[in-house]
Amino acid sequence: MKTLYFECFSGISGDMTVGALLDLGADRKMLTEAIESLGIDGFRIEISNTQKCGITATKFDVIIDDEHQHEHHDHNQEHNNHDHDHDNDHDHNHSHDHHHDHDHGNGGEHHHRGLKEITDIINRARMTESAKKLALEIFDIIAEAEGKVHGLPKHEVHFHEVGAIDSIVDIAGMAVCIDSLGADRYVFSPLYEGQGHVHCQHGKVPVPAPATLEMAVRHSIPLKITQTRGELVTSTGAAFVAGMNPQFGS
Repeated sequence: MKTLYFECFSGISGDMTVGALLDLGADRKMLTEAIESLGIDGFRIEISNTQKCGITATKFDVIIDDEHQHEHHDHNQEHNNHDHDHDNDHDHNHSHDHHHDHDHGNGGEHHHRGLKEITDIINRARMTESAKKLALEIFDIIAEAEGKVHGLPKHEVHFHEVGAIDSIVDIAGMAVCIDSLGADRYVFSPLYEGQGHVHCQHGKVPVPAPATLEMAVRHSIPLKITQTRGELVTSTGAAFVAGMNPQFGS
């Protein structure tokens, strides 16, 4: 039996997970072909080698095109919280901006994707059925949690255009990599989370972010709050853990 163990001593996010799974031997060609087949634009991916404290690792980045940057979304800000100086101010931008706001009187300037649109994108992609099933389950978990937080049915939750881009890429990437590795059992340590506040579409919210906390409660995910200032567990990371239906332990 092949067991895949996640040691989440610095939280968990989508891009961190994809990088770690690639390091373990997930099929890079399968990953890039699946991402290219999503049929969305406005981004590119970068896969590179990096070092943290002298330890080599694989870094996976979703780089949003310049014309989308005015949407006040910084994909790297979310995940770089894992590396910041802990003495810094703890007000960070909360990425993967999931919300239910619609366009009101702006001529449709900002496009949003709902669960149905994202389901269509995943179903059209060149991914195995098991990878598609996992990706859709992760998105469903996010929408359910966001709906609970905002008092909406999950089908009315919308994903901000830029947040949707990197959410789709990260979640599709995680699902493809998991499918590629073919483990039989999944075990997670507690998820180490920071504290303080982050900024999101609705304003300043506490860490853990409300939707992340909702997923932890709903799916019995153990969170270990640390003294680190900032968000370590993203909503995408928490939804991935919930979607894996894992065991928790050492």
